[in-house]
Amino acid sequence: MTRTPVGAAGAAPDEEPGAEAFGAWLLERLAAYLGRPIGPDTPFAEAGLDSVAALGLYGDIEEEYGPLIDPTDIQLYPTVRELARFLALRTPRPLNRRSRVRAAFVFTGQGCQHPHLTSGLYLHSTGYRGHLEEAADALVPFLGGRSVVELILSGDPAVHQTAFTQPVLFAIGYALARMLEESGALPVAVAGHGVGEYAAAVVGGALPLHDAARLVALRGAFMQHLPAGGGMLATGATAERATEAAAGEPDVSVSAYNANRATVLSGGLPGLERVAGRLAADGVACRYLRVAHAFQSPLMEPVVPRFAAVARRVPGGSPRMPFYSTVTGAAADGPLDAAYWTRQITEPVRFSDAVRHLVAEHRPTHLVEIGPRPVLLPFLRRLGGAEGPACLPVCRGPRTNAVDLAGVLSALEAGPFAGALAA
Repeated sequence: MTRTPVGAAGAAPDEEPGAEAFGAWLLERLAAYLGRPIGPDTPFAEAGLDSVAALGLYGDIEEEYGPLIDPTDIQLYPTVRELARFLALRTPRPLNRRSRVRAAFVFTGQGCQHPHLTSGLYLHSTGYRGHLEEAADALVPFLGGRSVVELILSGDPAVHQTAFTQPVLFAIGYALARMLEESGALPVAVAGHGVGEYAAAVVGGALPLHDAARLVALRGAFMQHLPAGGGMLATGATAERATEAAAGEPDVSVSAYNANRATVLSGGLPGLERVAGRLAADGVACRYLRVAHAFQSPLMEPVVPRFAAVARRVPGGSPRMPFYSTVTGAAADGPLDAAYWTRQITEPVRFSDAVRHLVAEHRPTHLVEIGPRPVLLPFLRRLGGAEGPACLPVCRGPRTNAVDLAGVLSALEAGPFAGALAA
């Protein structure tokens, strides 16, 4: 049973209600494990807390307060002050029915594409239609005159070709977000998975639409012309187990940390097949993603010089709202410039770290998946926890229409529902 701790003297002060008491309790438990007291800001590693003791501490937290955290959270919040604040944030509180919705937008990346994606919403929502056409116009010069709107409405299988997949997903993410904002659902923070970071950067104010369209289109085109033979493998393994299974395969590496037991590997297909066999022998589920290349891996290196030359001609700005980078796994603290977007091509997606920090630091009431169909939702729910923010997708598939959108706007107290719900 989850209990809120009572106050105690000597705790690390913190503005989060309950953090002081959690800090005092943690300091007491750590002194027992280490045989000496430590300060609230002393990193656990420097204090000598090894992995066995850390697991014991997690067990103590579970026994005393219930399932507030995962074992890996002790690594993500490696001081008493940080961990105490996170525990306080995760402690259930009575809901204030008059509280204002605080939504964070999370933009889906490659792998969620499908025929006719968002066509129902395009036909039935004038707001979405206008913003999608705006993004399509920005992309046309870089797609040989082809319109992403035509690709969507026709169900063209070219949507699965990297040169078109990335621009299409960017346009959809941009249009969905602008439609929500226009209806009154304004995000308190944004994040994006892989190529989803480009739409997040536009919405966050770091890139103009035209510059982002140029970067996304050329990024996809350069990747399209890489040699075939690469792939991506989604696994139910921890990051440690996935890395261990990939040992000895020089062209296989971790490409995404989506959640505690949701790690994606990228690399050459022969190597991925051997890794999948090792994991399957341990009972770990694996599935190949529908992609043509090993994205977010060193096999993308041939793209880097060409892309960097283009990116250097696009001035990148700093976000005007909190932007949680899945390159660093934390809030962006500088401009999203050529160096950032070039690094993003080969770096693994640190999705779990980015979302955990977003939730801990901004306490959104809702995490909204912005994409043509929900693929991140299971990870968002796990990362947010049972008492965390509500998680909802804008689109559930190609048949999503204005009626479905009304339900999303209602949940976000936006659009025509805002005035009635505020009353």
